[in-house]
Amino acid sequence: MPLAGGTEFPTDFGRFYSPNLTTDTKAGIGSWSIEEFAKAVRQGISPKGEPYYPSFPYLFYSGFSDQDIADLWAAFQTVPAVTEPAKPHEMMPPFSIRAGLKFWRGLYFKPEEYVSEPAKSAAWNRGKYIVEGPAHCGVCHTPRNVLGARKTELALSGADNLPGGGSVPSITSDMLKANGWTVNSLKYALQTGLMPDGDVFGGSMGKVVRNETAFLTDQDREAIAIYLLEGRN
Repeated sequence: MPLAGGTEFPTDFGRFYSPNLTTDTKAGIGSWSIEEFAKAVRQGISPKGEPYYPSFPYLFYSGFSDQDIADLWAAFQTVPAVTEPAKPHEMMPPFSIRAGLKFWRGLYFKPEEYVSEPAKSAAWNRGKYIVEGPAHCGVCHTPRNVLGARKTELALSGADNLPGGGSVPSITSDMLKANGWTVNSLKYALQTGLMPDGDVFGGSMGKVVRNETAFLTDQDREAIAIYLLEGRN
């Protein structure tokens, strides 16, 4: 059932399972208040005051506006309740000790409000917001250190040794242009999965297109393409 959880995410630190986000009051988030929801999404803190593992990409959501939170909250209220709880995470010691996340968060979690850049176009700023926020492209396309934190100085430059093997390419401006991408071809690929050479996105990116970017507006896909091709600076 939609958003009922249980999807497995294998990592070097153990196996994560996505939670039940339906409106069930026991297995899901049906008993939460909107304030608790906002704290979970933007700060990575549960209603019980426990920090979430960063497998939930709250680091990308700290810039969500109050209106973003209100819109998300309203959408979640429409999800039918599923009574079955998701599986608990299967973490290896010492990562199974959740209190250790406080140290990790102190090093790597710097909540920031989204700030537009007036020197850039509205489309570029919209693309920046999507790429660095809700689309969280840096989750896969940025390399990580031994503690699983992103190497932000190498943002979007690709990553190797993904869980289960494989790698993801760089999507920096220079690399995209060197590989022949244009705004139109990238916008089209985010809608259909088809690349300029006629091949298709595979693996996790194929799923991203099918489940996410294919549902964006054409304007938002174009904004993503503009931001990535013009560069982050």
